[in-house]
Amino acid sequence: MNWIALIIAGIFEIGWPLGLKLSQQPDSNKWSWILFSIACMTVSGAFLWYAQKSIPIGTAYAVWTGIGAVGTLLVGVFFFQDSANIFRLLSALLIVVGIVGLKLF
Repeated sequence: MNWIALIIAGIFEIGWPLGLKLSQQPDSNKWSWILFSIACMTVSGAFLWYAQKSIPIGTAYAVWTGIGAVGTLLVGVFFFQDSANIFRLLSALLIVVGIVGLKLF
């Protein structure tokens, strides 16, 4: 159950930079997106707190930030036309390999 909580925390970790990005769009409701970001930070932190009850802090933090980093990268590539060159994608793959390694070992 704690690993599920950690994955949920990582998914909400993607939400706050997305909200901040959307708050900067010309036709957006800036404050709604900022509040969305704050809500995502709060939920993400709460699930991380819960997950750390049985997952070592270093592992939990690395997995949490890794999901957030790779997820945010993919959101940027698919929705904001961020660069998807091979070096960026291979770098993201290394993050995923590191996360899997932390889970397995």
